Amino acid sequence: MAVRPFVPWPDKRLRSPAADVEAVTEVEHAIWDDMIETMDAMPGVGLAAVQIGVMRRLAVVDASDARGQAVRMANPEILHSSIEMRDHDEASPNLPGVHATITRPRAVTVRFLNADGEMEERDFVGLWATSVQHQVDHLGGRMYFDRLSKVKRDMLLRRAAKRR
Repeated sequence: MAVRPFVPWPDKRLRSPAADVEAVTEVEHAIWDDMIETMDAMPGVGLAAVQIGVMRRLAVVDASDARGQAVRMANPEILHSSIEMRDHDEASPNLPGVHATITRPRAVTVRFLNADGEMEERDFVGLWATSVQHQVDHLGGRMYFDRLSKVKRDMLLRRAAKRR
C-alpha cells in the first residue's frame, strides 16, 4: 500500500469520465488499498481513482468516526436520491486551500460492484451520502464547485489561483 499523489487542478483528467471496471481483480484491490491509505492520510472521507490519476470507475468512502469502515466501490451508480437536501462544506485535495458549501440530497441509493466483485445496492445517509455523490461526480469528470453558481465558482477558482 502507498499514499499516492493527487492530480492537480486543472489537469484534464479531472474533467474526463473514468472507464468502467469490467471485473474486480487483484489490480482493483491494490488500487483500492492505495486509495484508502491516501484518503486516510489527507484525512478525508472519500476518494475517487481519477483524483490520483487512475482513470477507472473506482471509489472509496469512509465517513465512520472510528475509520476502518471503508466501502470499496467499482462503477458506482446513483439509483435514487432523497427529496430532502443537506448542506455540507466540501473541498478537494486536487484544488487545495479552498472549499464551498454544496447542497446535495441527504440520502442516496447506490448500485456498485463491491470488493467481492458482486453487484450490491446500498443506502447511504448524511456525510456518507454526500461523500458518495462527491466521488460519483469525480468519476464523471465533475468537480464539487461545478454545483455552484458561475459567480461563486469563478470566485472560488480565483481564490485557488492566488493560493498557488
